[in-house]
Amino acid sequence: MQKTENLESGKYYHIYNRGINGENLFKENRNHEYFLMLYTKHIDPIAETLAWCLLKNHFHLLVRIKTFEEILESHKEYENKKIIPIHQSFGNLFNAYTKAINKGYNRHGALFERPFKRKLINNQSYLCSVIKYIHYNHVNHGFCEHPIEYPWSSYLTCVSEKQTKLKREKVISLFENLDNLKSVHNKRENFTLLEEFLNL
Repeated sequence: MQKTENLESGKYYHIYNRGINGENLFKENRNHEYFLMLYTKHIDPIAETLAWCLLKNHFHLLVRIKTFEEILESHKEYENKKIIPIHQSFGNLFNAYTKAINKGYNRHGALFERPFKRKLINNQSYLCSVIKYIHYNHVNHGFCEHPIEYPWSSYLTCVSEKQTKLKREKVISLFENLDNLKSVHNKRENFTLLEEFLNL
């Protein structure tokens, strides 16, 4: 059995998971919206988000876990009364979402596969590859022809000027500038090796 990666402060992780037995996690638009609301509540205090996408039966996130000092500062902003372990923040997100889906659709039991999957990202080239992979996930699954056409990913936020908590400037800087980010995302790419590494 593969060892589960611990989430360490100050490090970048690709976090992903799917519905148990291939079940859809997001059945309608309001489900995506509710998941993102819960994500803001549970994850924003403990992590910075660089990329995300939500598909019907799975999701991908790219986060940098905050340092302890940053988490302390975040909890002041979010007015949370106590600091909980980083791993538990993700568990609380998935549990809260599962309860809502179970109640709303008259189902019972687990919704997500456990444990949720995570991969440490330890260099900039890998970081850029994962960002593009996440933004292209819905293209690769045949939902659209280009990342800009899909509403439930961070690509639209990256190329817009609307206010966001996404680390947009960091993402753009990784690709040097906005024009280069767009140019890189205009080129189709084969992600077979990355998907084999992720065991998808």
